[in-house]
Amino acid sequence: MADDIGIQQEMLIEPTHKKLEIVDGHAVKDVEDYQNPELLYKSLIERVRKYHPSADVSMIEKAYHIARDAHKGQTRKSGEEYIIHPLWVGIILAQLEMDKETIVAGILHDVVEDTVMTDEEIRQEFGDEVALLVDGVTKLGQLSYSADKLEVQAENLRKMFLAMAKDIRVIIIKLADRLHNMRTLQYMRPEKQLEKAKETMDIYAPIAQRLGISKIKTELDDLALKYSQPDVFNDLVKQINARKTEREEFVQQIVDEVSTHMKNANIDAEVNGRVKHFFSIYKKMVNQDKTVDQIYDLFAVRIIVDSVKDCYAALGVIHEMYTPVPGRFKDYIAMPKANMYQSLHTTLMSSIGQPFEIQIRTKEMHKTAEYGIAAHWKYKESEDGKKSVEAKEEEKLSWLRQILEWQRDMSDNREFLNLLKGDLDLFAEDVYCFTPNGDVKNLPNGSTPVDFAYAIHTAVGNKMVGARVNGKLVNIDYKIQNGDRIEILTSQNSKGPSRDWLSIVKSTQAKNKINQWFKKEFKEENIVRGKEMLATYCKAKGFVLSDLMKLKYMQIVQEKYGFKDWDSILAALGHGGLKEGQIVNRLAEEYSKDHRKELTDESVLEKVAEAAKNKVHITRSKSGIVVKGIDDMAVRFSRCCNPVPGDEIVGFITRGRGMSIHRTDCVNIIHLSEAERARLIPAEWEKPEEGTDTGSYLAEIKMYANDRQGLLMDMSKVFTEMNIDVKSMNVRTSKQGTATIEAGFIVRGREELGKVIGKLRQIVGVLDIERAVG
Repeated sequence: MADDIGIQQEMLIEPTHKKLEIVDGHAVKDVEDYQNPELLYKSLIERVRKYHPSADVSMIEKAYHIARDAHKGQTRKSGEEYIIHPLWVGIILAQLEMDKETIVAGILHDVVEDTVMTDEEIRQEFGDEVALLVDGVTKLGQLSYSADKLEVQAENLRKMFLAMAKDIRVIIIKLADRLHNMRTLQYMRPEKQLEKAKETMDIYAPIAQRLGISKIKTELDDLALKYSQPDVFNDLVKQINARKTEREEFVQQIVDEVSTHMKNANIDAEVNGRVKHFFSIYKKMVNQDKTVDQIYDLFAVRIIVDSVKDCYAALGVIHEMYTPVPGRFKDYIAMPKANMYQSLHTTLMSSIGQPFEIQIRTKEMHKTAEYGIAAHWKYKESEDGKKSVEAKEEEKLSWLRQILEWQRDMSDNREFLNLLKGDLDLFAEDVYCFTPNGDVKNLPNGSTPVDFAYAIHTAVGNKMVGARVNGKLVNIDYKIQNGDRIEILTSQNSKGPSRDWLSIVKSTQAKNKINQWFKKEFKEENIVRGKEMLATYCKAKGFVLSDLMKLKYMQIVQEKYGFKDWDSILAALGHGGLKEGQIVNRLAEEYSKDHRKELTDESVLEKVAEAAKNKVHITRSKSGIVVKGIDDMAVRFSRCCNPVPGDEIVGFITRGRGMSIHRTDCVNIIHLSEAERARLIPAEWEKPEEGTDTGSYLAEIKMYANDRQGLLMDMSKVFTEMNIDVKSMNVRTSKQGTATIEAGFIVRGREELGKVIGKLRQIVGVLDIERAVG
């Protein structure tokens, strides 16, 4: 038996049904060609012993004997004993170097479904881990889907697969199972071959690719092409074989040349060449609309070295030997693919003008490229075969983080991060289930049959009276599980949804549709209730409803909330879609715009006289500046003196621009005329509550210093250390060598400003610092 997973190209290109007898539409083998289970089992054990640190294979032996007895008397379509299939699944898993539990589960994967053995018996014989794996594979086997809808459902089914496998090893067993079934597909009826090939191409091969297991992926692709498009496949094989010898000689020549140069450069490298897989050539032909002769990178030469440093060194040697094709170099080492594939790819021109591709990677990268997640699944085990639990878990999780990267099609990053929450439950946010026709529906986790009904159609939800899940009647609050087949029971006599449904449904879509039904059904009642609610709210808040209910104001509110008439707004209030406060406050806002009092100079001075009896209190809130003691007035801080909390301040009532706040030592305030002084109003800062922020204020200073190199740098250092945001700086130097620096920066109050000035005074050469006073 070949040591490699990949079957030989010769075996792959043998015509279907060659030397086979056709019985009932499918092919059977000659008895002398039957495989011997004992020899296969021996081969499996040899393979496991090559890589497994523990010499104890008794668990695998026990599984083989149990499976052989359980499947006794069962045969495959080829006529062979059924046990051949589980043994081959075990061999494929061993070639991926999986742990013993996975191999045991691979051998037992069909016993629960196809024989009398139960899940409980497996648990008693082999423990929880193996039982969980077998159960996972059994459940995946029960998924059914209609071939004609496969393309539409493929993405959902791939996700569903990953969702249903709590342990990623379940998927790997399923891939090994599918690979052996595809290898023996020639014994199936032609229509079955086509169905299985399409399923493989749409579901299994993409999963193998996402898990990075190219060993399985490429073979599944080639086999799927062979059975889904036999004419295309056979034609391709014929064309590639036409110049086979010539191509092999060309590849060998490149391999020899590269090996020699690697040796000369003292790079320890393993060099080999190969013709690319049939499917990848076919894909290039279709995508690039070319014939086989026009596709230049039919073969690839692979260089495997010891370290990343050697990868780049080898690349240098190669680019010196051959001319690189521009734009055909890819560095997947620096930027790995989503499935953690790493390599350097470069396309070159040989001395005879024939292009070819070279891939350069380390041994570790090669293993990851071939085996993907399986390469990282070998548990770190001690000599006695016992696993190190932390190492095991960490390895699993680090790989999961990497696999999850392919889920770029999730709607946002938050959702992506949520996926990591479940143990190995990759799609914890969604649940995938079937309609009776086999369509896949994707619903939020925790959804009920009611969510499902509304996902089918609004009318189905509104007429729903019950539900069956997997053929059994369930309550409407049943939580849907992955893989459930759901049938909704409806009745024309149904009175419609119940308000209780709103508390059990999970999807927004279902909630909206239930709400819409209530809106429509009870519109008249809702309008009456809405009117009452408005009247009650206005009374409680002291508004006169008749003042607010003017056509002009009502139309503005209608436009704001997107309603076509006032009745619709009342109905929305009645069923809870809008709050009465929203409506009344908006009406009141429009009313107050029309009835705003004009402030005259006299009324301002009256207010000043009134307010002057008590000092007004100035504070800055999130919405702006607050003045306690005077209403309806805009307030701003003057730019001439820039007051900050802690300064002595005074208010000045301007003409038409509200009140401006100044420092008491501001030049503009000191030089006011007697008439203008009547507009001054005493003010002080509101003491902030403990733990609250006083806000940010602009402060301006003038600094005089002896001019020298590095002065500004020393100032910047002070501002940076104190985390001060500088807004402006202006420097002038006199003929006498004195620098005048005007700086504007943000502080929280006088105390912080004092600290900044204190630090600036310590700078060498500073003569004086003063606040700007207008």
